[in-house]
Amino acid sequence: MVIKTDVCIIGAGPGGCATAIQLAKLGIKNVLVDRAIFPRDKICGDALSGKVMNLFNKIDPAIATAFEKEKTQIGSWGVKFVAPNGKALRVPFRQNFNKEQSPPGFIAKRFDFDNFLVEQTKRFSEIQLLQDTDITEHIKTPKGWIVKNKNASIEIHTRLLIVCNGAHSNFAKEIGGIKMEPEHYCAGIRGYYTGVTDLDPDNFIELHFIKDFLPGYFWIFPLANGLANVGVGVASDTVSSKKMNLKKEMLDIIEQHPEFKERFKNAQLVDTIKGYGLPLGSKKRKISGDGFMLVGDAASLIDPFTGEGIGNAVISGMIGAKYASQCIAEQKFDGTFMQGYDDLIYKKMWSELNLSRRMQQLLDYPFLFNMVVNKANRSKLLRETISCMFESIDLRNRLKSPVFYLKILFTNS
Repeated sequence: MVIKTDVCIIGAGPGGCATAIQLAKLGIKNVLVDRAIFPRDKICGDALSGKVMNLFNKIDPAIATAFEKEKTQIGSWGVKFVAPNGKALRVPFRQNFNKEQSPPGFIAKRFDFDNFLVEQTKRFSEIQLLQDTDITEHIKTPKGWIVKNKNASIEIHTRLLIVCNGAHSNFAKEIGGIKMEPEHYCAGIRGYYTGVTDLDPDNFIELHFIKDFLPGYFWIFPLANGLANVGVGVASDTVSSKKMNLKKEMLDIIEQHPEFKERFKNAQLVDTIKGYGLPLGSKKRKISGDGFMLVGDAASLIDPFTGEGIGNAVISGMIGAKYASQCIAEQKFDGTFMQGYDDLIYKKMWSELNLSRRMQQLLDYPFLFNMVVNKANRSKLLRETISCMFESIDLRNRLKSPVFYLKILFTNS
């Protein structure tokens, strides 16, 4: 089967679905390809910060409305950071939240959330969805790209490729030139537990920065039906240099740390503990080229501090779709023109990514991290700054102002 299209999207995760739906809303037909048959599992923390639904609401309000009705999710109102000194900082996804309102964030297994998004794409006649289609060959032509699946039974001719197939994308590595750099990469593992006690009453996700586990972190995210997603994340260069066994480290925290030993006293692991890699957006990279753009994890856009990737995948997908419409309108797909996509991505996202990188680096200095948490507990401005990173892309323009940081340093309210 030969398919001809202006835009082919490889990968139907949140970034790919956001790209396809945004293109459809712009009236642009596209082909969305994934090697899996949905629903399928995706190793992840499963948290959807406030900005994820905020962004989908901008793409198509019907998506957020429909997801609120899904029984596989629970609403989340924020994130709790626990510093090495044990002091907690509660950061709501929405300031002055009222639980009678719709929740700003959610927690849902990627098995369910990604399948929900794929089902949403089926509402649009502009999107041709191909599941169980593993693209293994990418051929550059004067008119764009020809991509083929394993047995060449499907051949797609496209002017533009938007690559959204995750952290282990062969295209991103072999053609996009994205390299695995341990200092800009995080290793993570997660397991699902029942019976974890003292979960937050407002379903805040928990990030614990335990002194003896720095610069890594331990998380607990509540899920529907009494489950919790529990895991750890550590920079890959640290894992390598310290020869860490992450599974052992995680189980040691659960079984020996005074707080967690009590909370997990009657907890049971209901699935195997699984690992994955997170390419962090802690440095600027080239994320486009002649006839292609990289989106989300394939573009290494994961938040360096929190490890969140879904929101940044959706943002980059939105930007990529809108830039694709410009490419089509002007019939420009060369590498020089595609650089405009990179510029837009980093103009929108770099201030936040750079701030997160600085916060990540604080983990090498526990006393400084403790100081920031203490400061944030006293400073409404700093709490709102951290909160806006999870809430809305529009609120984060303040992060570009040097005056804003001076206010943080010299005010306590």
